[in-house]
Amino acid sequence: MSTDELTGVQALERKHPGLPLAPGKVERREFEYLRHGTRTFIVSRDVVSGQIIAPSCGPTRTEQDFLAHVQSVVATDPAATRWHIVCDNLNIHQSESLVRFVAERSGIQEELGIKCKCGILASMPSRAAFLRNLTHQIGFHYPPKHSSWVNQIEIWLSILVRKLLKRGSFLSVEDLQTRVLAFIDYYNQTMAKPFKWTYQGKTPRA
Repeated sequence: MSTDELTGVQALERKHPGLPLAPGKVERREFEYLRHGTRTFIVSRDVVSGQIIAPSCGPTRTEQDFLAHVQSVVATDPAATRWHIVCDNLNIHQSESLVRFVAERSGIQEELGIKCKCGILASMPSRAAFLRNLTHQIGFHYPPKHSSWVNQIEIWLSILVRKLLKRGSFLSVEDLQTRVLAFIDYYNQTMAKPFKWTYQGKTPRA
């Protein structure tokens, strides 16, 4: 699973209709708008099928929001024996609650310690080291800092922005949420496929 959040997505309603396509002119968008609020979307993409799995939407991006999303993703396939989740180094991706969930799912009985004091929970590096352990039922892969672009979900989020959000007009945050989830359903049914990953990690010649 390739996972990330799209935060602060604005529900902007255009005050006037845009001008349609005309010979020699692109579609033009009204610049005045009404702002109805924002939503955060947490999405995971199956890199094998290209499907968007268990999308989450809400007003916040908290430790509990991310944990709930991971739990929803795992619940989509109870028979799976191993999960690999690629996500960036954000603190909520290396949280105490996530460590406890992975430990529970993996049948780990050892004492996890106390957050900010001792044991596995002592610090973000110690929690990240535990979550990176691929012998657990759920293992996390964290790209190096400033290299989030290697996470394929970034490509899909750009598709969402270009095809729906950039030129959309939304009457409310509920309308925004409904249309994003409808787009995901449409994408899964008609457009989902693996990305052709061409980057080989080679340093370009000077």
